[in-house]
Amino acid sequence: MEPIKTEIVVVGAGPGGYAAAFYAADKRKKVILVEQEKRLGGVCLNRGCIPSKALLHATRMIEEAKESVNRGITFGPPQINLEKLREWKESILQKLAGGINQLAQKRGVQILHGRGHFEDSQTLRVETQEGQLFIKYDHAIVAVGSKSAMPKAFDLGNPRIMTSREALELEEIPQELLIVGGGYIGMELGTVYAALGSKVVVVEALDSILTGADPDLVRPVVNYARKAFKEVRLKTKVLKMATSGKQIKVTFDDGQGEVKEELFDRVLVSVGRVPNCADLGLANTKVELDEKGFIRTNEKQQTSDPHIYAIGDVAGGVLLAHKATKEARIAVEVLTGEESAFDQIVIPAVVFTDPEVAWCGLTEAEAKAKNISVEVVKFPWAASGRALTFDRTDGLTKLIIEPESERILGVGIVGHGAGELIGEGVVAVEMGATARDLAESVHPHPTLSETLMEAAEVFYGHATHTFVRKKSE
Repeated sequence: MEPIKTEIVVVGAGPGGYAAAFYAADKRKKVILVEQEKRLGGVCLNRGCIPSKALLHATRMIEEAKESVNRGITFGPPQINLEKLREWKESILQKLAGGINQLAQKRGVQILHGRGHFEDSQTLRVETQEGQLFIKYDHAIVAVGSKSAMPKAFDLGNPRIMTSREALELEEIPQELLIVGGGYIGMELGTVYAALGSKVVVVEALDSILTGADPDLVRPVVNYARKAFKEVRLKTKVLKMATSGKQIKVTFDDGQGEVKEELFDRVLVSVGRVPNCADLGLANTKVELDEKGFIRTNEKQQTSDPHIYAIGDVAGGVLLAHKATKEARIAVEVLTGEESAFDQIVIPAVVFTDPEVAWCGLTEAEAKAKNISVEVVKFPWAASGRALTFDRTDGLTKLIIEPESERILGVGIVGHGAGELIGEGVVAVEMGATARDLAESVHPHPTLSETLMEAAEVFYGHATHTFVRKKSE
């Protein structure tokens, strides 16, 4: 069979892959996009970011209905139709995936559904349902993403032991649910299942949940979880699991030298992610992997093979969809001859727990660890009129400021809708804005966005809605 020839082949159609394919097509390149799943969008759209946010929104309604009693509005107990909830979630995914398909057609991007395998540095074999075909290309962009890690000790082949993929299918609402890992995936899905009625136990080997976020931003999430969940156990390790009838028997080390056994209806394992590099044929190219199995790239997204670039989760770093999308643009710009590099780019992080946590730029913990002199200013949401109107005063907005230049180096927010607010923080850090720039930018009242302005005013000692001593004092 005669091979298909193209300028660029993109392997993987997640938020990095389809962004790369579309951008390259916009630059008048001939592009083939290879995806092994039937539906485009990758993990993010189909089994991650989008379905989890849909379920978080749906289940938040349950909690809001309960809380409305305090406002004099009472609803009856919720009637949960899991099948309808699944159908609603699925309809969102279908719409989004359909939209990506249409955009690919309009741009002239050819889509091949099948598994890609590198035969050499410039040949990709694709195993489709109709048989195999070969693509000869000038450049390839590898964007095959990552998958949930499943330690061998937990991999019993029992469907009651889930990763995020199965948990998002909502097969049932388990009465007793164990979540192994207190990272963002575990905490977000714990929030969903707790609202649906599960008794959730989260175990985390480290001494804090949501590592990477500053402790003062995590504190309101811990407070919520301790009320909404059955338990949050820190410094606790899961030693082994075993099938016990219709339950899973779990053996714990509680960190105090005591070993316990407990039964759970289901277990969600969320202990990190691993790259999808296996069976990709990378050994037939000059691409090198690091010690964790991720593809080594430089700041231009180039691998050690001059014909192959890598972006997104498979290239390591923070495993976030918007990081993959930015890397997609860098890779395409570099291979089309433009000057571009992943250099000092501000990548925000958002955890969609209750309350949400978001941060960008330098964190307070990083500043301490690296001995960077900073001034930290905070504005508590208890002083926000808007936060009071929906009974969410558990939030906090803080700025990390360079004392001499007064430049904003980092922004951290915890509270209702923090994920929507952090965009302003990204712009401030990316543009090199000063605290004065932020303080003098008029923000609408009453909004949560005001908390950024007032945090900047705290730096100068004259925030309207909180009292702080002037710097001269």
